[in-house]
Amino acid sequence: MGQPFPPGFLWGASTAAYQIEGSPLADGAGPSNWHRFAHTPGLVRGGETGDVACDHYRRWRDDVALMREIGLKAYRFSISWSRVMPEGARLVNERGLDFYRRLVDALVEAGIVPMATLFHWDLPAALEDRGGWLNRDSADWFADYASVVFDALDGGVRLWATLNEPWVVTDGGYYHGVLAPGHRNAFEAPIAAHNLLRAHGAAVAAYRARAPVRSAIGIVVNLAPKHPASDSDADRAAARRGDAYMNRQFLDPVFLGRYPPELPEIFGRAWPQLPDADFNAIRVPLDFVGVNYYTRNVVRGDAKARPDGARAVRQPALHTDMKWEVYPDGLTETLRMVRDRYGPVPLYVTENGAAFADAKPSEGIVDDPLRVAYLREHVAASRRAIDAGVDLRGYFAWSLLDNFEWAEGYSKRFGIVRVDYRTQKRTLKRSALAYRDIIQSNGAAV
Repeated sequence: MGQPFPPGFLWGASTAAYQIEGSPLADGAGPSNWHRFAHTPGLVRGGETGDVACDHYRRWRDDVALMREIGLKAYRFSISWSRVMPEGARLVNERGLDFYRRLVDALVEAGIVPMATLFHWDLPAALEDRGGWLNRDSADWFADYASVVFDALDGGVRLWATLNEPWVVTDGGYYHGVLAPGHRNAFEAPIAAHNLLRAHGAAVAAYRARAPVRSAIGIVVNLAPKHPASDSDADRAAARRGDAYMNRQFLDPVFLGRYPPELPEIFGRAWPQLPDADFNAIRVPLDFVGVNYYTRNVVRGDAKARPDGARAVRQPALHTDMKWEVYPDGLTETLRMVRDRYGPVPLYVTENGAAFADAKPSEGIVDDPLRVAYLREHVAASRRAIDAGVDLRGYFAWSLLDNFEWAEGYSKRFGIVRVDYRTQKRTLKRSALAYRDIIQSNGAAV
C-alpha cells in the first residue's frame, strides 16, 4: 500500500455531451457543429455519428448507479449548448435544461460532486453559421449561455469549467480541419483561439458578478511536455515552439496577460493584431485549472511540420491505440510545470486515460490489464506531484464509458466501463474495479 492522498481529494471520471448523450435533436434541441460535421460524408471513420452514442440522455439513471457502484466521489460532464439554447442565443429550451437539472440532482443525492464543463467542442450550428469562434460576438454569446446555465444549476454544480481543450478546437478544427468545424486556415486558428479566451473571460466575469458565488470556476486545458529529440539547437528550438503552441498559448494569456513570444514566429503573417484591452478581460482570477494529460511529445525540428515546426518522433515504448506513448512521468512534470510557471493555483487532473483494444466480456467482466496498469501508474505520478508541493485536488479518469471518439467514431475505447453499442449494455472492466480500490483507499492502493 502506498501513501493516501490528502483528505477530501476528489476521485472522479469524465465524459462529454456529444460523445455519450445521443438524442442530439430530442426535446427541442438544435443541431451542433459536431452533429453537422459527423453527418458530412467522409469526415468521421465509418460514417459514424453521435446520434445514439451511449444513449446517456435516456439511460442517465443507470449511469449514475454505475458511478455509485464504482465509488466515484465526483463526475465531470459537459453541457450541450445547443440542447439548452437551440439557436445558440436568445431562446432557452427548458426541456434541455431539465435534463441537466435531473442529472445534477441525482448526482448530489448520490453523494457525487458534479463538475460541469460549459463548452466541450460542440458549438450550436446556428452560431457556426454566424462565424462561430471567428466572430468577436462569440464572447458575448458564450457569457449569455453561461449565465442561463448558472441560473439553472449553480449550487448543485460545485465546480464549473468554462472551456475544454481550446487548443484542440483551434488546431484540429481551424488549422488542420480534422475536427469540427473542419476549417484549414492558418489565419483563422489564432483568431478562434483568441475569441475562445475572450469567451472564457466573459463567462468567468459573468459568474463573479453573481451573488452569492457558491462554487468554483476554472478552465480545462490539455498539456503535454515537449522534449527535444537531441541536444541540437534545432531540436531544442522546436521543443520551445511546441511548448508555446500547445501548452502556453492558452495559459499565458489567462495568468500573465500575454501570448508567448514564439507565437508570432509560428504563425508568421497569419498572426493577428489584437487589442491590448482584450487581455484585461482574459486575465481574470480563477479558482482552479483542469489539466488533461495523455502523453508527452519528443520532437525534432522540421519546417514541414506545421504550424510549429516540431515533428514528433516515436519512442520505443508502449503506445495506446491512439498511438500515444504511455509516459506517466510526464503527468508529474506537467503538473509541476503549471505550478512553477503560474504559481500555486489549485489543479485537478480532469482527464487521464488510455484507449486499448479490450477483450470481450467474459463472466460479466472485461479484462483490460494495460488500462489497469496505466491508471495505477498515473495515479502514482499524481501522488509524486503532490509530494513535490503541487496543490492537486482531484483526479478524473477518462472516460467513465466507452464512447464516440470524435473523428475516430467508435473505433477507440477509453472507458473503464464497456459499452456494447448494439445493445447499450454496460459491463465493468477490471480498470473500474481497480479504480474502485484506489478510491476506497484514497489513493493508497496503487
